[in-house]
Amino acid sequence: MKNWTVVAAMLCLALHIAAAQDGELGKPIALKVDWANTEPLRTIPTLQVVVNPLLRRGSPIHDASFAALKLLGADDVRYAVWHPYPKLAVAELDPPAPQKTSWDFSLIDPMTLDFLHATEGHSVILSFSTNPAWLYKTPEPVTYPTDPDKVTWSYTQGKELRDPTCAELASYYARLASWYTQGGFTDELGKRHESGYHFSIPYWEVFNEIDVEHQPTPEQYTQRYDAIVAALRKVDPSMKFVGLAMAFPERNPHMIEYFLDHSHHQAGIPLDMISYHFYAIPTREQTAADWQYTFFDQADRLIASIRFIEEIRKRLSPETRTTLDEVGSILPTDWHPDTPYDPGPPIPASYWNVSGAMFAYVYIEAAKLGIDIIGESQLVGFPSQFPSVTMVDWNTGAPNARFEALRLLHDSTHAGDELAQTKFVSGDIDAQALTGLAGKRLLLVNKRNRPISVALPTDFTADHVAMVAAGVTLDNVKWQGETLILPPFAVATVLGK
Repeated sequence: MKNWTVVAAMLCLALHIAAAQDGELGKPIALKVDWANTEPLRTIPTLQVVVNPLLRRGSPIHDASFAALKLLGADDVRYAVWHPYPKLAVAELDPPAPQKTSWDFSLIDPMTLDFLHATEGHSVILSFSTNPAWLYKTPEPVTYPTDPDKVTWSYTQGKELRDPTCAELASYYARLASWYTQGGFTDELGKRHESGYHFSIPYWEVFNEIDVEHQPTPEQYTQRYDAIVAALRKVDPSMKFVGLAMAFPERNPHMIEYFLDHSHHQAGIPLDMISYHFYAIPTREQTAADWQYTFFDQADRLIASIRFIEEIRKRLSPETRTTLDEVGSILPTDWHPDTPYDPGPPIPASYWNVSGAMFAYVYIEAAKLGIDIIGESQLVGFPSQFPSVTMVDWNTGAPNARFEALRLLHDSTHAGDELAQTKFVSGDIDAQALTGLAGKRLLLVNKRNRPISVALPTDFTADHVAMVAAGVTLDNVKWQGETLILPPFAVATVLGK
């Protein structure tokens, strides 16, 4: 089946080339590169892995999904242990009683270990974002499904902690971190729980989408962040931390302003990195013909938000790094909580390409602004948890065009690269030239649902191109001359002479 996919993709490309030769594409877009005007590339392309049943051992796509993650070899992958499946996310689901505690890692460990082994040798960001619901004041105790694979969207209830000092909250995370880094921990009743694990966790992210989950005030979040960070630094003084993880950062600049002001934190609490998220979401009435504008227009609003957030960060905490650790798109047909296992209408094949192209566009534009990490969301999504967000086929585990676009960016960018000023006059493509030990390279993105002809700079000829188009990666695609035809929503790398 894969060979037929490649054949079909090559046929599609051949038709685009034929169209260009027949003069149907119009005048090529000219690119110019100023190699004397460069700045360092600091932006790492990566992804997030979200805990869900299809990543459990025994799932038909478990092996293929983790194999794809390992083969990619990305740095700073985010591991999001998230609330729709409480038994897969929370290690102490019930409050401690006088005679016993409910600590249980039997369902959490296998997936976490598989993730840590698949990313071995690379920096990671762990986000055990969902804390026990019993830590919060709620009208009634929060229940959870007995079936660990059954989805629930009602676990994260309550805004006020039952212990306003945050000591109880911080102790939960200290024990959780000790389980994975110190070989185990002693529980609330003085009983020792042994894990035997001594992993190094470079970054720990404190909560997820705080503007949606529990919705703390800036003062509350800062207090909780400080308490958790102080406790985890005692567990592992080398650990660094990620804060905020906002779903809609543009809606609450006061949260960012307050958090990044060091005067609001306890003495010695580091602000190593902040994070926030972005998803392009079309309306139900829009079709694939509209996505070529909607996705990139919404991405442009993200870039505008980044500019303002960066000014706040530079003014208040210039040493703090930034990760956009959830970047992707969601189709409105994904959200039907009353029928969570309904796959919804078929997702058009072009969707995966436009989504991958949008991620590549965000990467290029955020790289120009010096953002440290851009993480695509997410390795596995499926009916009950946003199928259009997946980067692999939830039936086979095969990477789709979204994954392949990330792979192309990962393989095309390297530490020590420089971004060279790249000029062109068109809103239909994006382009960025790089130079470094791997030589000169040119990243290209077609933002439109039609083929576009590009006149390459003199440093490049279309004789070696890696391209994601029609859902596959085509290496060593060759055309003679200095004009390259980008198929609809293509992402490409052109090597220099």
